[in-house]
Amino acid sequence: MNDTGKRVVITGAGSGLGRELALRYAREGARLVLADIQEEGLRETLDLVEKLGGWGTVQRCDVRDFSQLAALAQTCSERLGGADVLINNAGVASGGLFSDLTLEDWDWQLSVNLMGVVKGCKAFMPMLLEQRSGRIINIASMAALMQPPGMSNYNVAKAGVVALSESLLAELAPLGIKVNVVCPSFFQTNLLSSYRGPDQASKDQIAKLLQSSPISAAQVAEAIHEQSEADRFMILPHDSGKEAWALKQSNPQAIYDEMTRLAVKRLESVGR
Repeated sequence: MNDTGKRVVITGAGSGLGRELALRYAREGARLVLADIQEEGLRETLDLVEKLGGWGTVQRCDVRDFSQLAALAQTCSERLGGADVLINNAGVASGGLFSDLTLEDWDWQLSVNLMGVVKGCKAFMPMLLEQRSGRIINIASMAALMQPPGMSNYNVAKAGVVALSESLLAELAPLGIKVNVVCPSFFQTNLLSSYRGPDQASKDQIAKLLQSSPISAAQVAEAIHEQSEADRFMILPHDSGKEAWALKQSNPQAIYDEMTRLAVKRLESVGR
């Protein structure tokens, strides 16, 4: 194993994509700081990392709490002397028609999927600016680009992550800090373990999409590693995602029409 010594921080590392990212970076000898609210999952991820011969440390962290993210940054500073890659991966799933979603549903979704990323970037910013080096990888979603019906709070949160990443790309490049944003479509993971929504139909639909995906979390992690190292700003791991994004750029009305068709189908399924 090549010991690159790269210092990598991953939130949401206790399962799914976060775990696969940890394993991918461990294979090249990176030193890992792994965070999640699920401490048992974190220990399982660390065990897998160590079985690969990698090194890591774990820390419970709720990304809604800036003080916990600041403590995570402090751990990186004290134990590793800084960070080379920050991956803001922690996230939750939600769905439901806008008319059914409560303001509490919105607050919860935005507090994790958007403000969790904002706070993660903010907590590590002093370190990165002092280093004048490093990379931030923010995990968004194809939902940020396509805005499918029945997922408005999720769509808005992830679109905010894309907008934040675009802003940071411009502001931080002159200071030696690189930024990537990842917009995967559905892939095989345990995302539904965090699901919150007003109806079962939304959850069932997401479950079908997750199950039918041709790509695994490990493959998404590989794409993130490869394309971030190649300095590709927007990373679209799915071929279908690349095609959909290209179509929306060239003919946005076609996407709007398709999303409306899906909305009609969804409304009919719930008798509206």
